[in-house]
Amino acid sequence: MRLRAIISYDGSQFSGYQIQPGKRTVQLEIERVLETIHKGTVVKIVASGRTDAGVHATGQVIHFDSPLTFPVDRWSTALNVQLPRDIRILSIEQVSDDFHARYHAVGKTYRYIWSLSEIHSPFERDFSVHADRYKPDIALMQEAAQHLLGTHDFSSFCAAKTNVNDFVRTIYSINFEVKKETQQLQMVISGSGFLYNMVRIIAGTLWEVGIQKKSVESISKILSSCDRKEAGKTAPAHGLYLEKVAYGG
Repeated sequence: MRLRAIISYDGSQFSGYQIQPGKRTVQLEIERVLETIHKGTVVKIVASGRTDAGVHATGQVIHFDSPLTFPVDRWSTALNVQLPRDIRILSIEQVSDDFHARYHAVGKTYRYIWSLSEIHSPFERDFSVHADRYKPDIALMQEAAQHLLGTHDFSSFCAAKTNVNDFVRTIYSINFEVKKETQQLQMVISGSGFLYNMVRIIAGTLWEVGIQKKSVESISKILSSCDRKEAGKTAPAHGLYLEKVAYGG
């Protein structure tokens, strides 16, 4: 049967999601446990997409196939008791045999977190990016974000080494939230899909608007230039969370 799981992980100690020779990755850890459960048989997992080193997930989606017949509601426990503590299976369900975690995804939501506290807590250092001395103008960031909504060529907001032919994506929403109790600024962005480093480059560029290194009006020009050099710096990985993957039907 084919199983779909929603997983969460702390990306701090991983070299990203995807298996890489000699490195600790999320995919490697989950496949190790599945191999143990299947008595030495290799079971491959497929994710909705990759995340980079340091990036976290609260709602990543994977699928895998298994010949085992024990109840679906036992899978989460069976995996969690053997997985390292920085990965957790949140839920598992049986899906149709043609379901594909990557190809059937119709949208994703990411969250980016900055800490606005004067002193960055050591307990948050891997989970938010310290604003340091800066006090961003959030209204300017929100205004600038409106220029990115809709369907565009996002070449300017994509890592230069990306090997894709189509740079057109659709962004549905970008919203900024201030969490007073935690002194955090959070950007929540949803879209049809995202290019390599696209969310982090958008976060970095809008941050530069917030600290007035770039103007609100510059965003449209950056977008139309299709030139990565025109956009802002890529925001650090540890502020980013894959929050939700959407599927049709």
